[in-house]
Amino acid sequence: MPQFIRTFNSGLVQLGELTLLVLEAFRSILKHRPDGKDFLYQLYFIGVKSQSVVLITGAFTGMVLAAQAYFQFHKVKMDTGTLALVSVSMCSELGPVLTALMVAGRVGAAMAAELGTMRVTEQIDALRTLATHPVDYLVVPRLMATVIALPLLTGEAILIGIISSYAVGVGLMNIDGAYALKNLLYYSSAETVFQGLIKATIFGGLISIIGCYKGLNCRDGAEGVGRATTEAVVMISISILIINFFLTLFLSRVLAP
Repeated sequence: MPQFIRTFNSGLVQLGELTLLVLEAFRSILKHRPDGKDFLYQLYFIGVKSQSVVLITGAFTGMVLAAQAYFQFHKVKMDTGTLALVSVSMCSELGPVLTALMVAGRVGAAMAAELGTMRVTEQIDALRTLATHPVDYLVVPRLMATVIALPLLTGEAILIGIISSYAVGVGLMNIDGAYALKNLLYYSSAETVFQGLIKATIFGGLISIIGCYKGLNCRDGAEGVGRATTEAVVMISISILIINFFLTLFLSRVLAP
């Protein structure tokens, strides 16, 4: 059988298994109450401990975007439109996408490594022996925590990015602050913010589901754990970029002012 056919078949199998895992996780959420202690720990690990990398990413993205926008707008005497461009870009695209990619590199890899280690050391089989479903105990708390934490982290990244762009534009580029803020408020809308938060929520579910899936299906000992971790980060990152395109087309029509 040619290699590309085997790769295509493997991709279809993984897509089917991911779909079944999503359905099983939602069924578990509806039927069983997740453990509060595990959920709060995951919320702390995913949300609180990811703040530093997200804030740094948001701040410097806003700063470099403000600088580049100013260099182009200054040529046509549109300096005060700089902050409006930064705001719209951060709210709808850069904020949710970059936040999701940063969290994927940290949290998605951690989920795949943790569950993969449990898999190869037969801890997951031990859970089944104790009549504890791995999806209920391992996947659901991580899924719920990621879906809740990522929109909050995205909001922080958007806010710090806009504040940083204002500091660069007004402090370094000598843009008129009052007119820049007026244009920012005029061209930024609630629909743009909602679009970014909806994307972040979907990306959060994507990160946790793929990370848990790769960990639960890990094989071949320590080498398999490393391979599952790498595959999880790559798969999450590519999925975020692909899905973001289709979400942009869909949400731009649905949330059009």
